[in-house]
Amino acid sequence: MPFYQTPGVYVEEVDSVSKPIEAGATNTVGFLGIAEKGPVDEPVLITNWAHYNRVFGSMHSSGYLGHAVYLFFQNGGTKCYVYNLKKSDSSSFEHDSEQAASEGKSEITKSSKEKKEMKKFGNPDDLAKLIIGRDEGPGKRTGLFSFDEITDISIVAAPGVTDKASQDAILSHCEKNRFRIAILDAPENIDKNIDSIPMPRDSIMGAYYFPWVKMYDQVQSTDVYVPPSGGIAGIYGRVDKTRGVHKAPANEIYRGVTGLKYNITDGEQELLNPKGINCIRDFKGRGIRVWGARTFSSKPEWRYINVRRLFCMVEQAVQNGTNWVVFEPNTRDLWKKIVRNITAFLLLLWKDKALFGNTPEEAFFVRCDDELNPPESIDAGYVICEVGLAPAKPAEFVVFRIAQKALGREE
Repeated sequence: MPFYQTPGVYVEEVDSVSKPIEAGATNTVGFLGIAEKGPVDEPVLITNWAHYNRVFGSMHSSGYLGHAVYLFFQNGGTKCYVYNLKKSDSSSFEHDSEQAASEGKSEITKSSKEKKEMKKFGNPDDLAKLIIGRDEGPGKRTGLFSFDEITDISIVAAPGVTDKASQDAILSHCEKNRFRIAILDAPENIDKNIDSIPMPRDSIMGAYYFPWVKMYDQVQSTDVYVPPSGGIAGIYGRVDKTRGVHKAPANEIYRGVTGLKYNITDGEQELLNPKGINCIRDFKGRGIRVWGARTFSSKPEWRYINVRRLFCMVEQAVQNGTNWVVFEPNTRDLWKKIVRNITAFLLLLWKDKALFGNTPEEAFFVRCDDELNPPESIDAGYVICEVGLAPAKPAEFVVFRIAQKALGREE
């Protein structure tokens, strides 16, 4: 307290007892791929499709990045960082343009059936090394390492990249950064049976989608099959805005697409769903929808992608919202403040139906007491706080048991 010597009234400002914890953005995506033009080896913030066109060009046949970003914004995405992995050979784009122009001239003589024939698109074969990148310090990070410097990225995707080395690197990146989820694409084509689709390695930080989707490419004036990850990332953002991160991003319309590479049956999804392969399906009268909401983790508690993303959001919010605690006097008064602030944050989540339970006590607990903070822990400079959540899990299997009711009998 200040020491006053002159009689009078003094007004002092004091810090509020409550230090609100706020949830951060959960729908900012980091895309890696090959663009038609624009900056190289530098993450660029993109906020709409027109913005992407100005900076990186449009859709092109040397990669799926443009198609993915287009579907991202079509499906409700609002903000993403685009990382152009390398400059493609300009002659290849010139060749593409010349070929497109030549084909455009010959289109006049083709039948309408031939006009609908799909063109072959694809990523270059050397993307894995570029995606993994190098970490040579500030300003010299490439590939995935460049995303380490951008704290608001919560989803990472490399559209159409299906090799094991790249997918492993993306998963490792998300695991290291803790608050990020990888959206991975299954291969475009099935070589054998439906259950032979290769799986990524076990991880709680990724979701896997099949099959590829068909969309109209306005630049090439034709239908093309493209990986689903871009649109899926947009659906994550759409659901986050309308319902919240706790809602499973499934049973949602996939906008901007006209078909699927493979139409999945119930029987086929019975083989894929337990593995953690989230299917995209075309339902008569209901449109093309995402029909799966799982990670591909072997741990049952992390089976659902919305549960994993909810915990990512809560953990990051608590970490960012309690930085004021560092170097404060480690007393019981501090512990009470920590419990009060985290409880207030979780109470809002419970009211938003993100947590399971009829009462806050059923939905969560926050502990910071003498048992968790013995003298030896305090002497070492630690404050230990335990937080437990009961997440609301999706109703994946809805079962109605229907039986005949006997006449005159009361149940």
